[in-house]
Amino acid sequence: MQRRSFSAPLLALCFLLLATASLEAQQFKALLVTETAGWHHPSITAGIPALQALARRHEFQLDRQQQAIPLSDKALENYDVVIFLSTTGDIFTDEEQAAFERFIQSGKGYVGIHAASDTEYEWPWYTRLVGHMFKIHPRNQTAMLEVVDPDFPGLERWPERMLWTDEWYDFQEATVEDLNYILTVDESTYDAKVKWGENASEGMGDFHPLAWYHEYDGGRAFYTALGHIDDTYQDDFFLQHLYGGIYWAATGHGLKTKK
Repeated sequence: MQRRSFSAPLLALCFLLLATASLEAQQFKALLVTETAGWHHPSITAGIPALQALARRHEFQLDRQQQAIPLSDKALENYDVVIFLSTTGDIFTDEEQAAFERFIQSGKGYVGIHAASDTEYEWPWYTRLVGHMFKIHPRNQTAMLEVVDPDFPGLERWPERMLWTDEWYDFQEATVEDLNYILTVDESTYDAKVKWGENASEGMGDFHPLAWYHEYDGGRAFYTALGHIDDTYQDDFFLQHLYGGIYWAATGHGLKTKK
């Protein structure tokens, strides 16, 4: 029996169709921003492959923003959510800021991880999107994490309290009033005192938030302060928490229906 041979153009077409089908099967599309104009967290290097693994596991498309290509309406139009992974400082031009505002206003989502709250302090719209901006932190320590809302996506398997080691951010006052808090840290379980020159803190008190979400300006925003330490990005609990936030911000799905 004579074997059928395939021409190079036919094989190329087959690969193209398979690739197209794979992209069409993705649940949603996410853009990853890792740009820094201040402190560069080494854990960004650990976070990128962790997010790529989440994208493979949960079948969503993840593209990393190329700094040489500015944010614009066209660059953002095909994405459902933008993820800021420990960004810092003033990273966008006025034109990029305006494009990102329109992106959220069109019903899309934002995810901020760790130092995303140490980004764009002079952009009031962004500070309201994040909800709290970073103030200061003490040294890395072990403390007790507490779940405020176990019904938020990604926290279904978490215990009510869990021992955790991280860099515990103190935050400035909330920039909006509609934040839904989902994780806190028990300040009685670590030394919250810290002083950087005139910037000092003894903690945030009985209620020290670490993760929250809200609807904002037509879209959705999720933020978590966890993720400073490299190995956090190999922790199943953290990855569940992170994907839950990405999933909700991208789709609006996952919240428990109120009866």
